[in-house]
Amino acid sequence: MNRKAAIMISVFIFSISVTLIDAFVRPSYFVKVPIKIIFFLALPILFIIRNRDAIKDFKSLFLFKWSGICKALLLGIGVYAVILCGYFLTRNLFDYSNVTSALTDGMGITADNFIYVSLYISLMNSFLEEFFFRGYGFITLKKYTTRGIAYIFSSVLFAVYHVGMLIEMFNPGMIILLLSGLIIGGCIFNYLNELNDNIYPSWFVHMFANFAINTVGFILFGVL
Repeated sequence: MNRKAAIMISVFIFSISVTLIDAFVRPSYFVKVPIKIIFFLALPILFIIRNRDAIKDFKSLFLFKWSGICKALLLGIGVYAVILCGYFLTRNLFDYSNVTSALTDGMGITADNFIYVSLYISLMNSFLEEFFFRGYGFITLKKYTTRGIAYIFSSVLFAVYHVGMLIEMFNPGMIILLLSGLIIGGCIFNYLNELNDNIYPSWFVHMFANFAINTVGFILFGVL
């Protein structure tokens, strides 16, 4: 199997599997997290084991560069404001009541443990997703295929990965809107990382996006 196929097949199977598990098996979030972490790391590691010369490319993903970081932070703050404003502007148009019930009934997330979940999602999960979808599924993939294919593949699979979780929370119209946003967001994340050739710019923006989503979660749970 060539390198392009290895990356694309592994990202595709992982994303589809997570969506199907979220949609039909619905495990507790605290059961699903360690399994996801294993696969987020294991699939790229297997690729490195099979392609030893690629380890230099993976190391470059974690080389911190100040260039672009300030812009990423400012963009992240802007994204936080946009998401929060979007919630307040649409809360009378869309029904958000299913969000907390889906989190509690389907994943075991409650107002009492949401603080721990939100910290994991904002800091660690966002980093793992950036490493997997942008570092492995875009920057690394781009070395073995065209730029356009890498952009589209990474962004679409990033959105697909979230479908199973969203389907229990929102109506079809809202899901389409959110998936469109995830695809566009994935393209923006790819672009930010492409400029710097590492995953930190997109991670910073992703982190602030999750901060905003978690702020909405605290509001829906009645904590704020």
